[in-house]
Amino acid sequence: MYIATILKPFSMKQSFKSILSVILISLMFSVCIKPDKKSVSSPDGAISVTFKINEGGTPSYQINYHGTPILENSQLGLLREDEDFSSGLKFKSVSKITPIFDKYSLLHGKKKKVTYQANRLTYHLSNVNGTKIDIVFQVSNDGVVFRYVFPDKSNEIRKISRELTSFTFPEGTTGWLQPRAKSKTGWNQVNPCYEEHYWQDTLLSSLPLNDSGWVFPALFKYDKYWISLTETWPERNYCGSHLNKGKNSSELVIGFPEPTEGFTNGTVYPESKLPWSTPWRVITIGENLGILAESTLGTDIAKPMVLDDIDYVKPGRASWSWVLLKDPSVNFKVQKEFIEYASEMNWEYCLIDVGWDTTIGWTGIKELADMAAQKNIGLILWYNSAGDWNTVPFHPKDLLLTSESRNKEFARLKELGIKGIKVDFFGGDGQSMMAYYIDILEDAHKYRLMVNCHGATLPRGLQRTYPNLVSMEAIRGLEYATFGQETADKVPGKSTIIPFTRNIFDPMDFTPVCFTEYDNNTRITGNGAELAQAVLFLSGIQHYAETPSGMVTVPNYVKEMMREIPVSWDESRFIDGYPGKYIIMARKAGKIWYVAGINAEKTEKKLQFHLPFKVSGPALLITEGDSLRSFRKDEFLLRSDNSIDLNVKANGGFVLKMKEE
Repeated sequence: MYIATILKPFSMKQSFKSILSVILISLMFSVCIKPDKKSVSSPDGAISVTFKINEGGTPSYQINYHGTPILENSQLGLLREDEDFSSGLKFKSVSKITPIFDKYSLLHGKKKKVTYQANRLTYHLSNVNGTKIDIVFQVSNDGVVFRYVFPDKSNEIRKISRELTSFTFPEGTTGWLQPRAKSKTGWNQVNPCYEEHYWQDTLLSSLPLNDSGWVFPALFKYDKYWISLTETWPERNYCGSHLNKGKNSSELVIGFPEPTEGFTNGTVYPESKLPWSTPWRVITIGENLGILAESTLGTDIAKPMVLDDIDYVKPGRASWSWVLLKDPSVNFKVQKEFIEYASEMNWEYCLIDVGWDTTIGWTGIKELADMAAQKNIGLILWYNSAGDWNTVPFHPKDLLLTSESRNKEFARLKELGIKGIKVDFFGGDGQSMMAYYIDILEDAHKYRLMVNCHGATLPRGLQRTYPNLVSMEAIRGLEYATFGQETADKVPGKSTIIPFTRNIFDPMDFTPVCFTEYDNNTRITGNGAELAQAVLFLSGIQHYAETPSGMVTVPNYVKEMMREIPVSWDESRFIDGYPGKYIIMARKAGKIWYVAGINAEKTEKKLQFHLPFKVSGPALLITEGDSLRSFRKDEFLLRSDNSIDLNVKANGGFVLKMKEE
C-alpha cells in the first residue's frame, strides 16, 4: 500500500522503473543489515576468528590458527535479568576492521616497553525486543580478545544473571589447570584464594564436573598448539570469573562466583548502569610455548594507567622474616636484623609481617623506619583486609574497611615514611570485592604507598591500571612448602608451570629462594633451582625467603648474584621447556642477560640449547655441585654457534649470566 501511494502520480513505465528501484533498495537494505565481514584476522594473517548466528539466533565464534581449528564452534551470549542476549539475536550491522596500535610502559615484569597491534571488528546485534548488544573482537599476532558492550544509555541498574561464553577445544586437548577452592572453606574460611595444586597435562574430556571450577589463567595444548585463557580486571561493574566444565566433553564455560564472595553486604554478581562493557576474555595462541611465554596480551588490553605522579613506585627486592621464622620473628630485634640484612644485600625493602602493631608497636615501628631510611631501605607493613568473609584473627585488623579509616591509617604510615602495605585474606571474586581492591589502591596512592595483596585473587592486568599494585599472591607459594611435605614435593614441577599460567602476565608473590632448610619438611629443590626462581618468577617486589643466617652459608659468588638480579626486565625470551618437566628462560636488564633453568624431572637431564642473542666475553654459570645442597661456579666462552650443553640434576637448576654483544 505504501509503494502504491508513492507510485500513483507516475506513468506505467515510470511505475515499473520505480517498483524495480524499490525492490533493489529493499534488497540492498536486507544485505546491509547482515555483516559484510564474518571473520577478522591478525595483522600477520595467522589467526582468524569467524563469527556467526544460527537459525535460533544464538551467536558463536570459532578460532583458527594457520587454518587449524584451535577453538571449535563456541557459544557467546549473556542473560540479563531484564533481557535475553543468548538467543533470538539478529544482525544490525558490522563495523569496518579497525587497526589498533598502542605503546605503553610497565615498571616491572617480562618487558618494559611494549607495543600492541591488532585488528578490531564489532558486530552490532539486537535481541527479540530490539535491545542492542555489541560483540567486539580484537585479533593480534599472539591471540584473540573479545568483550560484550551494551551501547544504550540508562541510569537504571541492569543485572547480568549468567554469561554463556564457552571455549570448545578439539578432542584430545590437554590442560594445566588450578582447581578453584569452594568459598568459605579452608583455614579460617579464607577460600577461594587461588592456592591449589595444578592439574597437569590433563585431558579436558576427563575433567570432572567441579562445582567450584578452575581458575585463570589456564594453559592448554592441542596437537602442536598452545593456548592460554584469562580475562581482564572488571572496572567496578563486573565480578571476577573462572572456568567451569561445559556440557560438551572438551568445552569450558565462564563461571561466576558463589553468593558468599562479596564485600560485607556488597554486590556479588554483575550490575551496572548503561552503557556497560564487560571484561575482555583473553585467548593467547601460539604454535610454540615461546609465543605465550613472551606475550604481553594480558596487559596489552588492560585499562591504561589512571594514576598520576607514580615516581614513588620503585620495584625492588625485600627481606622477610615470617616465611621461614613465622610469628616469633615479628619483634623489634629480629626486624632490625632483617633491615641490616636487606642493606647488606643491596635490596630495597624489608617486609614486617603479621602482629607488628602489638609485638613492636607504633613507637618501635617509627624507630625501625628511621633506621631503615638511613640505610635507604623502605619498610612494608602487613594488614588484615578484615570484613566478615573469614574468621582470621590476625591483626592489625578492621582498619581498611572504610575510606575514612583507610585514609587515617595511610596518613599515619606516610608520616612515618612507610613505603608499602601487604594486605591479606580477601574474600573471593564478587563485584563488590573486586571493587574493594581498587578502593585500597586508590586510597594508598594518595599517600604514596605501594600495595601487595595476599590471600587474594588474580591481578588480571590491574598492575597496568594501578602501578602501585606491585604484586599479588594467588599461588601456593613457598610458605606452603614449609607447611606440608606434599607442597614441598611439588615445588620443582610447579616452578616450570607457573611461567605459563599464574605468572604469564601478572606479578606473583611466590616469595622464592631458600638455600637452607624448612623447619618441618624436606626441601626438594636444589640450590641451583632456588637461584633460578629469582630470574624465572616475576614480581614488582620480590620478597626473598632466605634468612640472614642462611645467606651467610652460601658462597660469595651466589650472594653477589642475589644482590644483582633485578625485578624489572627489558626483554624476556623463551629458550626451551615443557610445563611440569623443565624450563629455560632468558631475561635481559640493560646489557646483561640472565638465563635460568629448572629440571623438574626425576632423573638428571642433558639440556642442549641455542641462545637467540649474541654475547661478548665469558659466561658465568652457577648450578648445583656434587649434591643438591651445594653450588658450583664455572666461567666459559660460548661456542661460535651460541650453543650450550648442560647436565642438570633432577630437581636442580642453573643461572647463566652474560653480557650482550
